[in-house]
Amino acid sequence: MTASHDPVVAAFDLDGTITEGGSVFAWLCFVAGTGRTYRKALRLLVPLTIGSIRSGRWADSAKERLFNSLVSGRGLEDIVSLSREFALDHLALKQRAEVVARLNWHHGQGHDIVIVSASPQIYVNFFAESLHALAGLGTRLGVDPRGRLTGTYLGKNCRGQEKMRRLDEWISQQSYPVSPEIYAYGNSRGDRRMLSGATHPYNVGKLGRFGSLRKYPRLKGERGSSLFTPDE
Repeated sequence: MTASHDPVVAAFDLDGTITEGGSVFAWLCFVAGTGRTYRKALRLLVPLTIGSIRSGRWADSAKERLFNSLVSGRGLEDIVSLSREFALDHLALKQRAEVVARLNWHHGQGHDIVIVSASPQIYVNFFAESLHALAGLGTRLGVDPRGRLTGTYLGKNCRGQEKMRRLDEWISQQSYPVSPEIYAYGNSRGDRRMLSGATHPYNVGKLGRFGSLRKYPRLKGERGSSLFTPDE
């Protein structure tokens, strides 16, 4: 942030916003093996399906159960190393060029960029690093005294209100001279609270006016082009 301007923070969701689709299942396949991940997911098919439909605590619980079945007892250092590799590969294959272009526009303006996601912070950090964001805020996983993952959340799943709380917490730690303007970009109902708390909220979901964020503006782009251009 340049000293001569008031602070501006640009907060981006990850899955479905910066990247195409979700990343959690792909990450689990990468760190735990594809076959094992599918077998465990099939055993949890009912709660996972209910969670995807009802969201809220149902989704939180189903995701935590899947984590517990696949990464509980794994060494943190090993998972961190694999997660770095996963993030680099996934971003290269799945990034939405038009949204990354918008993120780079914020870089050019000297804005502070933060990635805020319900995905595990253990790899959200590496997406943030690759995109030169100042921070990656994600769902934190517990680690036992031996340095092994517990497979349970440390705190809350970083979605909905928790996304805005974590972003506010991060902002409060930056010692900004005044409250920053906030740009927020999301694609799903899990991003609504973050967008509602932003000065400039944007819906980058592919469903557009038919999606859960339809009340929020879309980025303006040239007709026939998928690239977004700043509308300020």
